[in-house]
Amino acid sequence: MHAYQAPIEDYRFLLNEVLGFDEAMGELGLDVDATLAEAVLEEAGRYCAERLAPLNREGDEHGSTLKDGAVTTPPGFAAAWRDFTEAGWTSLAADPAYGGQGLPFILQLWQDEMLSATNMAFGLFPGLTRGAAEAIAAHASEGLKSTYLPHLTSGAWTGAMALTESGAGTDLALLKTKAVPLGEDRFAITGTKIFISSGDHDFGGNVVHLVLARLPDAPPGVKGISLFLVPKFLPDDAGGHTVRNTLSVGALEKKMGIHGQPTCVMNYDGAVGWLVGEANKGLAAMFTMMNAERLMVGIQGLGLAGGAYSQAAAYARDRLQGRSADGTRGPVAIIEHADVRRMLLGVRSFVEAGRALAGWTALHLDRAHRHPDASERARSDALVALLTPVVKAGFTDLGFEATVQAQQVFGGHGYIREWGMEQFVRDARIAQIYEGTNGVQAMDLVGRKLGLNGGAVVESFFALIEADLAKASGEAAPVAEAVTKALALLRNATQALKGADIDQSGGAAVDYLRLFALVALGWMWVRMATAPGDTPQHQAKRALASFYAQRVLPQTEGLAAALASGSASLFALPADAF
Repeated sequence: MHAYQAPIEDYRFLLNEVLGFDEAMGELGLDVDATLAEAVLEEAGRYCAERLAPLNREGDEHGSTLKDGAVTTPPGFAAAWRDFTEAGWTSLAADPAYGGQGLPFILQLWQDEMLSATNMAFGLFPGLTRGAAEAIAAHASEGLKSTYLPHLTSGAWTGAMALTESGAGTDLALLKTKAVPLGEDRFAITGTKIFISSGDHDFGGNVVHLVLARLPDAPPGVKGISLFLVPKFLPDDAGGHTVRNTLSVGALEKKMGIHGQPTCVMNYDGAVGWLVGEANKGLAAMFTMMNAERLMVGIQGLGLAGGAYSQAAAYARDRLQGRSADGTRGPVAIIEHADVRRMLLGVRSFVEAGRALAGWTALHLDRAHRHPDASERARSDALVALLTPVVKAGFTDLGFEATVQAQQVFGGHGYIREWGMEQFVRDARIAQIYEGTNGVQAMDLVGRKLGLNGGAVVESFFALIEADLAKASGEAAPVAEAVTKALALLRNATQALKGADIDQSGGAAVDYLRLFALVALGWMWVRMATAPGDTPQHQAKRALASFYAQRVLPQTEGLAAALASGSASLFALPADAF
């Protein structure tokens, strides 16, 4: 495999010429500029290239193991985690009140991209730890915050999210894990959870589980779910955390991909835990962590696509096969062949636009948390809520397709483990499933997010796109024209879904989300194509924008036609005919 090269030049272009990073930081009162941001990203990219990428294949082949109740991660993972935490990477965007660096979230999100591009299995450890810390910070008591957040922020302890049970996946109303009061604000948690990423490891320190369970007097359904903090180690009399709690790993899941990540079956046998937030309102508290994780998972799809692209492009430049188009030369590098270029451009046109849209979303997440104007905070928070299912599902669907296309560039070699491409494909597949399947994300977009503020949020988002389209000129004008047509299709589909019944909205949701994602990515291409300048990078951006407009955006017409057909064909066959 070719050595990983972090996309620092692209980050620099986006910070300075597309996203208005310095202006955004000034508006938020943060003493951070693009020069500092680039330096942080460059160091993060160096760590990923030098420490994590070399562990990726061995982690896949060796996997995590379970023996006598103890989890062992692949060789090198524990040492890499120590280096990662000592360098401060777990605290990048965390609250300074608990030892964080307080840097803007865009740096965290792009770091997640590089982690996923080089070692997705490893990248889940810091991502889940960060999500647990955010949920605790938002909902836990001051005592729990002061006890757990400094350790989670530093990476001395890690976090895990325990929702799923064998009979309760998407429908959490069916979960059976119980919580019995013990007095002194403590509860005994009993039950079994499955698919628990980072449930245990050999890094040392505590593992802090956030567990959904039911109190004895809880009402039925999701209204009776509470959230509990259940650590691997309990406090001792000396003020440390050395007393082993009664939770254990029953098994490690055998999976299609991310073999280096210990995905655990967790048994809680009267394990001691503390209530996080209010009783019977645990699902709302857990959604703080889930929404953070959904953005991270979307970036996993983006990162894997970018990592796969860099390998495929390097291979296409080196691999000699076939003759030139005019037949005068041969063998030639396969980058000269039209179909290879089609595949590579398709992947790259998603990756670079996705990177831009992720950055735009991250900046609005910072606005939602830090802007001095409450109305601006609310506006940005609503935009992030709207885009969260789009990033999660859109980026992971397109990301998986991108890894397959990158694998295809290698031909037969892409199917062989030696080249690493089949691992990209296997690892990418889970991102479409966990943290809420992409079908569920699509139904969330259609059923909930389009109705935010009576539909005003989605309309404001469309207005942002239209404002940029109106300013496009020169080489960007044809791209803007194509996006304008696609946006009109999206507007019509949005209007048609208002008041739709459950069958119509459920049958339309996935196609609608893809249509939404393609338009949003097209918007980013307009913004990149209008950046002034005539360097090779500017020329490449305009060429890629034209490719996207001509070869990718036409998919929106087919999606719009499918959406207009309604749901009748989905129910033409009776259930017993399947």
